[in-house]
Amino acid sequence: MALNVSPRVFRFGVNLWPPYLGAGIRCTYMSEDWREARVQMKLRWYNRNFVGTHFGGSLYSMTDAFYAVMLLNVLDRQYWVWDQKGSIEYLKPGKSHVRAEFQIDDALVDRIRTGTSDGQKYLEDISTDIIDESDVVIARVTRTLYVRQKR
Repeated sequence: MALNVSPRVFRFGVNLWPPYLGAGIRCTYMSEDWREARVQMKLRWYNRNFVGTHFGGSLYSMTDAFYAVMLLNVLDRQYWVWDQKGSIEYLKPGKSHVRAEFQIDDALVDRIRTGTSDGQKYLEDISTDIIDESDVVIARVTRTLYVRQKR
């Protein structure tokens, strides 16, 4: 089921959502066609861990549900989309502001439509890099999306 809000209203609302607001996570861009989003998190005193780097849970949270929400709006109302599972690989300490970008291309949409055409569930693993100010990948988050046509 697609959201009944525009990408602009979604971005505004998600930036006020208490878990993101409290961690300093901000959605800085959501395209009008729901196919591209950008999220950032500045390193602040309130989102550092005990060694002064980004708290790992906040890095993981930066990516929570963006692909699912985007796909809900790219696909028509005949689909269920859920984040089924996820994992994060920490590659380097996050010592500066960080960002993550999300993109949905036609190939992904085609794979989903083909994979669900027989009424079966479709699982897609999508990875997102979390990048620091020096364009160094500090973490990689992989999410498994569950997609199924509604009956």
